Amino acid sequence: QVQLVESGGGLVQAGGSLRLSCAASGRTFSYAMGWFRQAPGKEREFVAVIKWNGRNSGYADSVKGRFTISRDNAKNTVYLQMNSLKPEDTAVYYCAADRTRYSYTASEYDYWGQGTQVTVSS
Repeated sequence: QVQLVESGGGLVQAGGSLRLSCAASGRTFSYAMGWFRQAPGKEREFVAVIKWNGRNSGYADSVKGRFTISRDNAKNTVYLQMNSLKPEDTAVYYCAADRTRYSYTASEYDYWGQGTQVTVSS
């Protein structure tokens, strides 16, 4: 069984930066790992994904050039570096693990963390 625990969220001013971490228990080194977010009253949306080997990654258009996903398989940890934050980035951010795919679709992920709140003030 895989458990995911996110950390690093908080309150930041527009233009600022945060780095989210997702610590995994269990054997996730072969899994694709993704970040999703959900703002109040909105559906959960894809943010970024990284392949098991860290060599391939993908981003939502809304965060491309501002966010960077990375992973350290030795530490079973995935990161999301968020720069140039905007108020519209405010959401609960979720880490997820996908055993067999490299997907932008939330329903295809097998494991989820509890989420960490990111609030960007204007």
